[in-house]
Amino acid sequence: LFYFLGSIVNFSQEPDVHFKYIQAACKTGQIKEVERICRESNCYDPERVKNFLKEAKLTDQLPLIIVCDRFNFVHDLVLYLYRNNLMKNIEIYVQRVNSGRLPVVVGGLLDVDCSEDQIKQIILSVRGNFNVDELVEEVEKRNRMKLLLPWLETRVHDGSNDPAVHNALAKIYIDSNSNPEKYLRENPHYDSRVVGKYCEKRDPHLACVAYERGGCDMELINVCNENSLFKSEARYLVRRKDPTLWEHVLREDNPYRRPLIDQVIQTALAETQDPEEISITVKAFMTADLPNNLIELLEKIVIDNSVFSEHRNLQNLLILTAIKADRTRVMDYINRLENYDAPDIANIAISNQLYEEAFSIYKKFEVNTSAIQVLIDHIKNLDRAHEFAERCNEPGVWSLLANAQIRNGLVKEAIDSFIKADDPTSYLEVVNVASQNQSWEDLVRYLQMARKKARETFVETELAFAYAKTNRLAELEEFISAPNHAQIQA
Repeated sequence: LFYFLGSIVNFSQEPDVHFKYIQAACKTGQIKEVERICRESNCYDPERVKNFLKEAKLTDQLPLIIVCDRFNFVHDLVLYLYRNNLMKNIEIYVQRVNSGRLPVVVGGLLDVDCSEDQIKQIILSVRGNFNVDELVEEVEKRNRMKLLLPWLETRVHDGSNDPAVHNALAKIYIDSNSNPEKYLRENPHYDSRVVGKYCEKRDPHLACVAYERGGCDMELINVCNENSLFKSEARYLVRRKDPTLWEHVLREDNPYRRPLIDQVIQTALAETQDPEEISITVKAFMTADLPNNLIELLEKIVIDNSVFSEHRNLQNLLILTAIKADRTRVMDYINRLENYDAPDIANIAISNQLYEEAFSIYKKFEVNTSAIQVLIDHIKNLDRAHEFAERCNEPGVWSLLANAQIRNGLVKEAIDSFIKADDPTSYLEVVNVASQNQSWEDLVRYLQMARKKARETFVETELAFAYAKTNRLAELEEFISAPNHAQIQA
């Protein structure tokens, strides 16, 4: 029968012919021919042949191995060989026939409770190529990852940079808590997304470490939001220095925006010493139009004794933002801060009707002429202006006060101020107003000061006239007898 079928099997496509030929070859000990037909024929029924070969219990299991390998009966093959104590044939299969089937073989051996030592030995013995990801998946879904550790460490020791190898090691270190954070921060070969995803339900903090190392922005933000890790998220965003990412997290429809902002302000910015990180964060808050949060943020940087406390632009921005968003804070900032651009800030305060704040700035930085100008022109309080002039006692200040007083008809007060200023420049206006008010005594005092500074004909003529109006005849006589420019004859 064997010879008869042998003469037609190569030309026949009948499954029965091929099956009967395999049967005959087995019974006559023609194992090589069984191997050949199992390997080459596409006509036999694989399920029928597999079952026959299992029942035949041949001394050589290679035909069964070939059929199971060709037609994906690997799991059945492993169960059969293991239960019949044919472990040597399993080794032959993955070492010589098809090393690519190692993952499925390992999965099958785990399912029949094969000892870990035997499985490790088989894995270590395979030198051919197989899919490491598939091997890890087979072991991982059975919660037996640790048995791969010796093989993985050997691969790394041999110089493997295969991400799958390093991913698997990361998973083992995470599950065994073997200093996983150090591994995740320092190992350059694992896939951050794969390992990060693995960590999400086990340890979200480690997921953040993996995602940060790989720059997996959205994954990190999502895991932080889901686990309320806003401190970690804030630190990442500050270090990342990405305006687009800031725009994403600070948008109004983000339900996690408020707790994130709190951690940016309370923790992340307080820790940084990088000016670029500060700058980009501040700009992000400005772009998002969050002035009140920006005030909180800048307060933390500028007022709470950070390394940026004296930063001029940040101090300016804090005051200007308060002018725009919360005027009640402006005076406090003006008094507490020391390194802002005082003249510019004061002008902006004036343009926003913050006159007391502008006055305080000028007073603090001793720009006294500008300070009294605010009291005169904007606050419109000449009594306070007089008190201020008394306190600083500067000619320029007295002069500005005097001009304001004379415009308001306060002749005596104005002349007192002009004399303290030693300023005769407004003599035309002073003479005009004093004459109208019949304030001749005060005018004499003013013109006596003015004459010392400027020997003008008008000044000396008005002085002679004022002497006459006040009946100071002796002084008038002395004045006339001395050299003078007065037009007496007029």
